[in-house]
Amino acid sequence: MAPVSESFSVLTPRELEVLTLVAAGLSNQEIAERLYVTQATAKTHANRAMMKLGARDRAQLVVIACETGLVQPAAGTGYR
Repeated sequence: MAPVSESFSVLTPRELEVLTLVAAGLSNQEIAERLYVTQATAKTHANRAMMKLGARDRAQLVVIACETGLVQPAAGTGYR
């Protein structure tokens, strides 16, 4: 597995930040509120991250974030 910095080098810092929030389970609206951007902007960042990482949906983004070590799954989720 490549280090996190290499795995996500194709993403902008903002896309990486949004990816982390998506992986934490936040909606586009919640991401927008947290980052002080519009919901459309949050969605755009998430969609660009999906495109750049080859993810077909948000769920796959979460899997990528977990498998590469960007985020750690919550205890008791059963994910390894």
